[in-house]
Amino acid sequence: MPRIKPLQNHELDAATSTTLDAVGKKLGMVPNLFATLAHAPAALNSYLGFSDNLSNGVLTAKQREIVALAVAQYNQCQYCLSAHSLMGKGAGLSENDIVKARNGSASEALNHTIAAFARDVVESRGVIPDEDFNAYAGQGLTHALMVEIIANVALNLLTNYINHLADTEIDFPVVDLVNQEVA
Repeated sequence: MPRIKPLQNHELDAATSTTLDAVGKKLGMVPNLFATLAHAPAALNSYLGFSDNLSNGVLTAKQREIVALAVAQYNQCQYCLSAHSLMGKGAGLSENDIVKARNGSASEALNHTIAAFARDVVESRGVIPDEDFNAYAGQGLTHALMVEIIANVALNLLTNYINHLADTEIDFPVVDLVNQEVA
């Protein structure tokens, strides 16, 4: 049972209800995470705006899902792992790609570097030594990619932490927190 329950439509003010209706139309459902964020409409709207803006950035949908999976696995957020495993499939990730992303890796060189950098950012709380910074740059991470990966990490930290605090009920096909071995 969640510690912070998702709000129902009749509990929302008109503006927040309209926002969640738009989410439902876009996604085909209103995920419990969004109905939980609705307790603080400023947080819900900030999340949605941040997410929407990042979807127009340099990272592809597949790469954003790789970041989300790496962050969720590190933070042991089962809700986000479940959601992003499904969304990752929709973005073109295979089952093996999802397992690799959860481990901070990928088959394709640039995606591997993105996954490793995202994982490193979370593990180091953003303190990347010069040697590692230069290595990531040498592996194809431009400054724009680095900044955008960190922005995506921050977006996912928000949802991971909200889900931990709220104990959000998973409304996606549930994914086990124990990751498989990389094939």
